[in-house]
Amino acid sequence: MGEISFDDFLKVDIRVGQITRAEPYPEARKPAYKLWIDFGPEIGEKKSSAQITVHYAPEDLPGRRVLAVVNFPPRQIGKVRSEVLVLGVPDADGEVVLIGPDGDVPLGGRMY
Repeated sequence: MGEISFDDFLKVDIRVGQITRAEPYPEARKPAYKLWIDFGPEIGEKKSSAQITVHYAPEDLPGRRVLAVVNFPPRQIGKVRSEVLVLGVPDADGEVVLIGPDGDVPLGGRMY
């Protein structure tokens, strides 16, 4: 694994958002949900898709705080224009578990 500088790390804008809505995304090649995430007044609400169907049900996601990269260019994933990359780590079976703050932090707060 190559090293990067701290300045390189700071180029990746990772923010706290709160999922406001989650819907199944049956058109996706792999099981996924469409997500709407509120990043507060500076960034606003953004859309994404996430392959998190094993550990989460759509009705359990609204209100959950997550970390996401907000400065990648949007990607078209099927019919969804994904505007942010929601972050997670794989469990022992390779299924994604979301990453979020441990405490109550403001929406849009930047990770350093």
